Amino acid sequence: MHAAKRLATYDDLLALPDGVKGEVIRGVVVLPPAPLPRHSSVQGKLRRFLGGPFDDDDGAGGPGGWWIFLEVDVRLAPSDIVKPDLSGWRRERLPEPWDVRPIDVVPDWICEVVSPSNAGTDRVAKRHLYASSGVEHYWIADPAAGTLETYKLDRQTRRWVDSGAFDATAHARIPPFEAVELDLGRIFPPAPATP
Repeated sequence: MHAAKRLATYDDLLALPDGVKGEVIRGVVVLPPAPLPRHSSVQGKLRRFLGGPFDDDDGAGGPGGWWIFLEVDVRLAPSDIVKPDLSGWRRERLPEPWDVRPIDVVPDWICEVVSPSNAGTDRVAKRHLYASSGVEHYWIADPAAGTLETYKLDRQTRRWVDSGAFDATAHARIPPFEAVELDLGRIFPPAPATP
């Protein structure tokens, strides 16, 4: 008889060497590579264009009401600890986030910025994990394709419902941030020049 395999937890992430970032997905430690500049640029611009009016302004020039963070540890279950590229909480659900790690409140919104090395994890494993955990909105930004796929959770079925797909030509009001129009052309890097 074989002993049950031990599922990884947050303690396994704390035991990683300094500077090594990891996640635990379905009990397995995953060590994603460092992002490319294209990935980092999209991540930063989404934080700027959403975080500005919804987090930073806090109602002074924007709708406010949200915390939007880059790459914070979020524990969805004891053996599911993720570090989304961007995650957001309505402030009434997470009143004091400042000195908490990992955050144990399921985000209201998550955005993953895919890279060639992590596209499968973001589009399959995390997509299923976020739905089963009750994340209300999931966005997948693809810098190489210049596209943004957005989903809203059907709470009864715990399945994603398509809430829109956009490219760099779009100007769109996208849930849960429909109070502000996003110019997707400002989010994605320009397409590579053709020779």
